[in-house]
Amino acid sequence: MPFRKGIFVLAAASLAQAALGQEPAPLDRVARLAPVEVWGDRRAADPGARSVLEADLIGDTAADRPAEILNQAPSVNIQMNSGQEHLIAIRSPVLSGGAGQGSFLILENGVPTRSPAFGNVNSLIEPHLEIAGAIEVIRGPGSAKYGSNAVHGLINVILPEPDTEQSLRTSYGTLGRWRGDASIGLDERTRLNVSLMDDTGWRDATGGEQQKFSVLTEQAFGDWDATAWISASNLNQETASFIQGPRAYDDRDLAKTNPNPEAFRDAWSARAAIRLGRDLGPGRLTLTPNLHSQGMVFSQHFLPYGGVEKNAHTGGGLMARYDLETDGLVDWRFGADTDFASGYLKEIQPRPNANPAFPRGIHYDYLVETRVFALWSEADVQLTDDLRLLAGLRGETHDYAYDTRAPAGIRGRFNVPADRSDDFSFLTPKLGIVWDRDWYSLYANYARGARAPQVSDLYRLQNRQVAGEIEAEAIDSLEAGIRGDALFGHLDFDIAAYWMEKENFFFRDSDGFNVVDGSTRHLGIEAAATLRIDDRLSLGGNLAWSDQTYTFDRRVIAGQQNELISNGNRIDTAPEWLADARIDWQVTDALALSLTAEHVGEYFTDPANTVAYPGHTVFGARAAWAISNTLEASLIVRNVTDEAYADRADVAFGNERYFPGEPLNATFALTKKF
Repeated sequence: MPFRKGIFVLAAASLAQAALGQEPAPLDRVARLAPVEVWGDRRAADPGARSVLEADLIGDTAADRPAEILNQAPSVNIQMNSGQEHLIAIRSPVLSGGAGQGSFLILENGVPTRSPAFGNVNSLIEPHLEIAGAIEVIRGPGSAKYGSNAVHGLINVILPEPDTEQSLRTSYGTLGRWRGDASIGLDERTRLNVSLMDDTGWRDATGGEQQKFSVLTEQAFGDWDATAWISASNLNQETASFIQGPRAYDDRDLAKTNPNPEAFRDAWSARAAIRLGRDLGPGRLTLTPNLHSQGMVFSQHFLPYGGVEKNAHTGGGLMARYDLETDGLVDWRFGADTDFASGYLKEIQPRPNANPAFPRGIHYDYLVETRVFALWSEADVQLTDDLRLLAGLRGETHDYAYDTRAPAGIRGRFNVPADRSDDFSFLTPKLGIVWDRDWYSLYANYARGARAPQVSDLYRLQNRQVAGEIEAEAIDSLEAGIRGDALFGHLDFDIAAYWMEKENFFFRDSDGFNVVDGSTRHLGIEAAATLRIDDRLSLGGNLAWSDQTYTFDRRVIAGQQNELISNGNRIDTAPEWLADARIDWQVTDALALSLTAEHVGEYFTDPANTVAYPGHTVFGARAAWAISNTLEASLIVRNVTDEAYADRADVAFGNERYFPGEPLNATFALTKKF
């Protein structure tokens, strides 16, 4: 009830503001690409694959969960679990555990939302995607400006600028989901954003509440321009676990059940940063001090022993860069980054288990302090009028100090290492070239991505592991592409092919055992295009094909439950085909219609390639009616054909497991713009 009251309070405030004489604005589309150039990983003309989800697409999609907006970018496959839980894939398999935590860098206004060693597979719970002015998606390793964790890609959420369009949106869905989003200018320099959600859950015992808040302000202090922001999130969620059995998602009654009604996830986060910039000498200096903190407690419903984990960390540092323009032919960028963090993790199994490998009591209880130092540089060289070279290099070092509060030693399947310290250092070079022609550009790009191990990789060991054996993960990426516009500006296109090799791959097999020294190969081709037939009708979409394989052998050892992996096996949860399509039709000045389709191809669900999920195609529709210049009513229908499918499919501990996808449902919304 407090949530619904909050929506109506926000609505009343906006209507009062309009009544006091604020000039209404038409319901036009506002493309907010400029902030991405300022806050982003790379510019639109740089070599390498980059997508930008614009403000109008974010608003039209009205995503209740991260996958609904981000899966519209090429080679992105975010699998939803229960409620807001999810796993990410960008030019990669869907990764879980330490690999899922550390392989994707999540940014808000160009600043990491977490310290590198304290990732979270559910990291998109935290940034304020719902009201974003734009979302940048980099496919493949990030530029030299960003280091550890930008291995397979990064997602950069850009908060709305103070002078962009203000809006208030309220909605209700047939699955019992209330939501409200407000983005309001407090004055010409400051913007407040609020998102609230109350979800009863369509599966048993899966209700949840989520709140997000952000404020951004732009000020000037003498010679310094300053942009400061704070953002926070809170999630209280009842969680459903997997349903089990071959094609269990086809059973509509079973799909609605929750085998673990006691499961839950409570999580909060807060971030603050200020971006200070000024002209200094022949260039521009930018300093970004930042702080972040998070905490989470949840039940490990996805593991056979049903543990409860509590973790938190607080960190921050300084991002500094200097942009130097020399003779107009070479632009130099230099940077230095620091991050200092302190965090803890405690895992408890509250109930006894028949399997002695999973003893009752405390499994892990430790504190870790981390320090990160990095230096980087990029040179942008104009070789000829239409040929440009971009070269970069980043070096960074990570230090860990670990202190256990649980007794060191092996207890069942769990191995608690004694107090220790660890450090990792690596270099990540980048080199790209762009050849600009009249209506297209060709580019080629080499990049190395790397990540220091997650804290959980290093210190949440299993009985067959040895402390200190884990090395920094690295990936080498080559890509080439063509992008441009044709048909007199009616067709925008971007086509890329890539090859990547990864070493020291750390992952968990389907029996729950950690693999510390895996290697993989990733090949793929992806294409995205938008065809504007006329001012009222456009077609758009993307298609991605990939061949992702293990490049090492792991043999079964007598008396142990190691899973067989052979060189050349397809990586599990790595669909060969991904596709997304969209038709937008402005029927009249007041009525707009959209149709969407999302396709996930067949994939293996275990590393040994013994079980497969057949894939699915899900359709959606949207209708929007402009009641006036500033008020819009909309209807979004998801899973139009009521397809029975799985958001996530895997094999674990000998069982086929699924998170079923939502059935046919509709959401009605009112949007006020002013």
